[in-house]
Amino acid sequence: MAKKPSKDSGKPIPKVEVNLKISPKQGEVLLETLKLRFEGNMQRHKGLEWSKVQAKLEAQPEKLSSLNAMESTGGEPDVIGYDRKTDEYIFCDCSAESPAGRRSICYDGEGQQQREKKGVFPGGNAIDLAAAMGIELLAEKQYRDLQKIGEFDTKTSSWIQTPPTIRELGGAIFADRRFNHVFVYHNGAESFYGARGFRGALRV
Repeated sequence: MAKKPSKDSGKPIPKVEVNLKISPKQGEVLLETLKLRFEGNMQRHKGLEWSKVQAKLEAQPEKLSSLNAMESTGGEPDVIGYDRKTDEYIFCDCSAESPAGRRSICYDGEGQQQREKKGVFPGGNAIDLAAAMGIELLAEKQYRDLQKIGEFDTKTSSWIQTPPTIRELGGAIFADRRFNHVFVYHNGAESFYGARGFRGALRV
């Protein structure tokens, strides 16, 4: 059973920090980390070559900044596909559990404001953090596709894109994997949990 949202009587939860600044040396280290992860998980991207991915990244340094933000918040980004129509590689957070550095957050800014009006202060919200990182919150189909190449969120859960018809009524959706099955649930958008963050995707 999911834990109840924090009732921490006004004590703020540490804000999730997004840092897009990356030095040339940090860029080299990140590229090596991504390369090793790519080569160690070929089942996620059969038939793809790291050299071509790296060439794309070196030509788009802003993408490397986004990947650094994903990495530094515990996302362990890796390539999960290639879009032939747009000639883009697709990175996604592939950490076993929901990224540890992006938890205790509401779904969006409106939900966060509602929570803060009650004197409870979450670490941020998924929609604004994804935008700040330059990545896209996973939609339900993307989340289910990710689960086809591995087992993710077996102990945690992740916010996913919520249809407007649900959000307009105050709700938001999240997903996880239990009993070898992917479940999609709902909460109020102002909810936040210590075991729920979000996963994002980045096209390069």
